[in-house]
Amino acid sequence: MSNSERIEKAYQAARQRYAELGVDTDRAIERLGKIAISLHCWQGDDVGGFESGEGLTGGGIMATGAYPGKARTADELRADVDKVMSLLPGKHRLNLHAIYAETRSKVERNELQPEHFTAWIDWAKANGIGMDFNGTFFSHPKAESGFTLSSADEGIRKFWVEHGMVCRKIGAAMGKELGTPCVTNLWIADGYKDIPADRKGPRERLRKSLDEIFAEPMDPSQLLDAVECKLFGIGSESYVVGSHEFYLGYAIENKTLLCLDTGHFHPTEVVSDKISSVLTFLDEILLHVSRGVRWDSDHVVILSDELRAIAQEIIRGDYLGRVHIGLDFFDASINRIAAWTIGTRCMIKALLIALLEPSDKLRQMEAEGDFTWRLAMLEELKTLPFGAVWDYYCMKSDVPVAESWLAEVRAYEKNVLSKRG
Repeated sequence: MSNSERIEKAYQAARQRYAELGVDTDRAIERLGKIAISLHCWQGDDVGGFESGEGLTGGGIMATGAYPGKARTADELRADVDKVMSLLPGKHRLNLHAIYAETRSKVERNELQPEHFTAWIDWAKANGIGMDFNGTFFSHPKAESGFTLSSADEGIRKFWVEHGMVCRKIGAAMGKELGTPCVTNLWIADGYKDIPADRKGPRERLRKSLDEIFAEPMDPSQLLDAVECKLFGIGSESYVVGSHEFYLGYAIENKTLLCLDTGHFHPTEVVSDKISSVLTFLDEILLHVSRGVRWDSDHVVILSDELRAIAQEIIRGDYLGRVHIGLDFFDASINRIAAWTIGTRCMIKALLIALLEPSDKLRQMEAEGDFTWRLAMLEELKTLPFGAVWDYYCMKSDVPVAESWLAEVRAYEKNVLSKRG
């Protein structure tokens, strides 16, 4: 029996098993194929960007490890993303930071223009994918004080306001050229290492800055604004200006998206429990899916209980059209192509598992008060043969099945990454 025949046979058995529960696996695969995950470009070069050879210089963010072969140029980074995309079933997106601009000479961040991202836009257009964008409010001399948009120094504050403004124009240009809205996210690391005497002042300045940045109306078919909250960061352990409560209030009042990063909350908090609450009051949200280990450490996403819970909330709540799923991890201790692939495939797997639930039946039994059946079925679902459905989906998508993608990554490492020095 050939490998494809074995996969087909296993799928048909799984298909029958799920059908017994009222789940159509063909329909689940069809729906899964329409979900785009936004891959974060910064996994490929440890959040270095192309402004200078210095790379990441702080500002509440850190990449650890020194695995050889990171991308050094935009062409190398695009080639790496191409490789990752070839290992993923479905059609996905790219999420870009402002520091990945391609300029012939130094251009300050408040002077960036869409033309500095032409090569990225052309690449995305050639691949038939959409793009998302982020302002870069860290790794810059004007961020060394620990404050950007909430800075008491008016010159510094205005510089970063101007950066936010140009980023929106760049995002809108991407959305217009690619024919799909560009989610343009704003995150700052502003805060204090130790207990502040004034929590109010920085937040008032941040609100003022945001109002100035978002003052110009943008076409939502081209640009969707998002603001990202955080509990604490490196060097801002005691106080972060842009807290969850701050940005939740701002997003509701100003009709922006709220970005929920899975590593930005207390270890006992889970984003899966926040999705339905936030979407009761907001039209759409952005997710940055990461894996914090004891702190916001941005480990590679794995198929954890929380990842599955996030996917379940999206599917059970019928939120697919209202939740933009992006990834945000950067592990420099292992092969970066593998890190991207592991994390993205796990996110897609979690969505498949959620799509294979008999959601209507679960809700019905819960409404009838049969909590015994609910708990029993939720546990039984964990051992159903979703892996056979996953292998079949990969085979039909003409991407590597199971762990066979590792051989392609090893070959790419030998033939490409090892030659980067």
